[in-house]
Amino acid sequence: MIRDAEEFDAFYSASAQRVLGHLSAMVGSRADAEDAVAEAYARAWDRWASIRECDSPEAWVRRVAYRIAVSTWRKTVNRLRAHRREVAGQQVEATSVDHVAVVSALRRISTDQRRVVVLHHLVGLSVNEIAVEIGSNVNTVKTRLARGRRALASHLIDAYETTGGGRR
Repeated sequence: MIRDAEEFDAFYSASAQRVLGHLSAMVGSRADAEDAVAEAYARAWDRWASIRECDSPEAWVRRVAYRIAVSTWRKTVNRLRAHRREVAGQQVEATSVDHVAVVSALRRISTDQRRVVVLHHLVGLSVNEIAVEIGSNVNTVKTRLARGRRALASHLIDAYETTGGGRR
């Protein structure tokens, strides 16, 4: 059991921040992502004997965390509003203008498109890997990725033009 704990701790240490970053980008809320990722890792620990045998335990955790987040959205719209009000007054680390523009643009595209764009461009998964992770076929992933890129580009161009062509 100690060896399992050490192995899981190493897995968690190596992957938790990356999974949190990916899920934050997918769901558009760091607070919701933190809750879902914590629950997903707790579930992974409960099933560690079988999870560690998966092709990618990290993908398992990311998939479970995404499902938890989506379930939470459906059940608690009011909770999301409360989180946003709470976060509004908090100090945040400085972020670049480009980062803010990308996050804003990601929030403006559909959830399905955002998910595949993040999995492909931020996580680095192939189209086939995304199809497996989200339980869809390759052509659906390709379509969502193409549409997501177009929508994202449109929102980024709008943001660029709003700032006066990049002049601040």
